[in-house]
Formats: sequence, C-alpha cells, structure tokens
Amino acid sequence: MSEHHTGPVETGASMDYASHEKTYDYFIAGAKYGTAIMVALMIAMAAGFFSSAGFLGGVLVFIVLSVAGVFMLR
Repeated sequence: MSEHHTGPVETGASMDYASHEKTYDYFIAGAKYGTAIMVALMIAMAAGFFSSAGFLGGVLVFIVLSVAGVFMLR
C-alpha cells in the first residue's frame, strides 16, 4: 500500500488464478456437502422426534442418508 501505483486499478497487481480457482472449488465442495449433511440431519431429526424411531433410529437415518448423499454428490 505504500507504493505509488499509476494507471488504472484493473491493471494493478497480477492475480494468482490457480489459487483462486482452487479456493473456489473448495468453497463449492464445502457448500455442496455441507448442505447434504444438513438436509440429512433435518430428516433424521424429524424421523427421531416425530416417529416411533427414537434417538437410535434418528442416528441410523442420519448415517444412512449422509453416506447416500455424499456418494450421490461425487
């Protein structure tokens, strides 16, 4: 910031596009798998609370849906 730059801002410092693309890919993967896990958690909570499955049934539903969701997203 202490250097004096002349010219348009768009032609300032060079960008590391490989690093940007890798970060973007990680963000998209995190959002995708995080959403799948949260959906599995909500369904498992509904199965555990509102049916006769109980806590262990909800945990089982969560595990099965998490594995299935991650497998389907790959």
